[in-house]
Amino acid sequence: MERYTFLRQLADSWVLLALTLVFIGVILFVWRPGARRQQRDAAESIFRNETKPAPEDRDAKDRKEVD
Repeated sequence: MERYTFLRQLADSWVLLALTLVFIGVILFVWRPGARRQQRDAAESIFRNETKPAPEDRDAKDRKEVD
């Protein structure tokens, strides 16, 4: 029972603090300066080739010939 009590107190204090710091770090990472362009690019990536198909690159063509 002593091990359980120790682990419970550890989880209630230091692990909770660590998870709170990780959460704040993730929030700060998302709101960092310069991230808007990358986030917009990721959000619009599914619409990138909406008007015409993506051009076929040479590497993909070479791989098809090898198969």
